[in-house]
Amino acid sequence: MQLNFDVPTPLEYFSSLVQSDEQFPLLEAAVCLAQDEYPDLDVQQVLGDVDQLLARLKRRLPSDASALQRLRALNQFFFRDLNFSGNLNDYYDPDNSYVNAVLKTRRGIPITLAVLWLELALGLGLNARGVAFPGHFMLKVNLPKGQVVIDPFTGQSLSREELSERLEPFRQRSGLVDDFEVPIGLYLQAAAPREIISRMLRNLKEIHKSQEDWVRLIAVLDRLLVLQPQAWAEYRERGLAWAEQGQPLRALSDLETYLTHAEDALDLDLIGQRMAELRRSLG
Repeated sequence: MQLNFDVPTPLEYFSSLVQSDEQFPLLEAAVCLAQDEYPDLDVQQVLGDVDQLLARLKRRLPSDASALQRLRALNQFFFRDLNFSGNLNDYYDPDNSYVNAVLKTRRGIPITLAVLWLELALGLGLNARGVAFPGHFMLKVNLPKGQVVIDPFTGQSLSREELSERLEPFRQRSGLVDDFEVPIGLYLQAAAPREIISRMLRNLKEIHKSQEDWVRLIAVLDRLLVLQPQAWAEYRERGLAWAEQGQPLRALSDLETYLTHAEDALDLDLIGQRMAELRRSLG
């Protein structure tokens, strides 16, 4: 009797992880994003490597360490001893978005560094969350005497004044000044794990799109649409990528979905024209 064990595809595996917001394994979902680029990646091995880092860190702390002591020990371990920091030399390298690569090089972009730091922080029992700050992902920790906001790129703790300064270009671009100014606390809301993975994927999407790497772009959009099935604009992006790949039927299917749901979009006429061209190409 032959046993048939069907190994899930990377996309099926990802889909199984992101079904529920209540039980969303942030680190595992983040690690498996690299499977499209590294087909032989052992996700459990990477999770095990992070567990070993946590075990090393815990050995440094007395059992009765306060939250502030735990936070200081974590930052010393992560940013100084292990030397994790931002990859200033090659910020747009896709490897900066892959947890397995960041673990090896100790260099990444804010959100990937934040995912690793968060796993260690939560393992120490800290009340820590990611923050979808405009343009630059942040971390926050609630301590008995207040909140600390940390830049995962450098490990620096930021004051409200420094955060406000960093927000200024975004506020100016968005017209959120004077009467329209939004309290800074609204920019420091905790990001849900689904939002964090979505932001990681959108970073990769922009890199592949700018390089016109349609195969990688489609793989990222497949994941984004598993994560957020009603992100209608991503159907447009994938449809246009399929068209570039010479796959008019797949392109038409995605663009049709976009047109059906994005009723108020400004590009409906343009997309309609593109679909007419694709239909003509089918003869």
